[in-house]
Amino acid sequence: MKVYHGSDTYIHKIDLQKSKPGKDFGRGFYVTNIRSQAEDMAKRVTQWSKKQAIVTEFEFDEYAWEDEELNTLRFDKYDDKWLDFIVMNRLKKGMEQAHDYDIVEGPIADDKVARRVTRYIKGYISKADFLEDLTHSVPTHQICFCTVKSLQMLELINNAANIEIEDISEAVIKAILANEKIEANEAYDKYYNSVTYKNLENLDLGLHLKPWQEIYEMLKAELKL
Repeated sequence: MKVYHGSDTYIHKIDLQKSKPGKDFGRGFYVTNIRSQAEDMAKRVTQWSKKQAIVTEFEFDEYAWEDEELNTLRFDKYDDKWLDFIVMNRLKKGMEQAHDYDIVEGPIADDKVARRVTRYIKGYISKADFLEDLTHSVPTHQICFCTVKSLQMLELINNAANIEIEDISEAVIKAILANEKIEANEAYDKYYNSVTYKNLENLDLGLHLKPWQEIYEMLKAELKL
């Protein structure tokens, strides 16, 4: 099964040490089988980092659910067991994992759901009311790889175009910072909001196959730098 991870970085190698606590299924590397969901996550991340939104693709070996050497947990829907598990992980303090599962799959607690989780934790709404509100929610999906052992079930799909675009973007931004009298945040804003970058992302135009210097000249002409 093809799965996706949305961020501002192309994931060449997964480092679980960078994973943060307090997430839905605990510390781990998160993917989804819904590409649009990964794209939305990447855009959210770049709102703060001002970098490129990137979706890294992986192939997930679904034999993981049958592998006796892996301790797995799956939630098919929003229910009381899912909610209890989410609350347990969100309340966990420190870097230690709140559970001993290698892989966990289930719905995601997006912003709206997460706010209701907080209200439930504080006792403002009952569990029954919380679950009733989720009955008609848009389907979401996530898989959390919580241990190094679990990562053997993920294989990176080497998307050369993504790598080329990332490398070009890095080089162009470095050139902007070196040659133009603007701050880093402004450089990121100008680049990622430019028509040049949008054309670079359009693989049909083939700009990702050109030298970064040519893309830089196009950007300068567009922005009159």
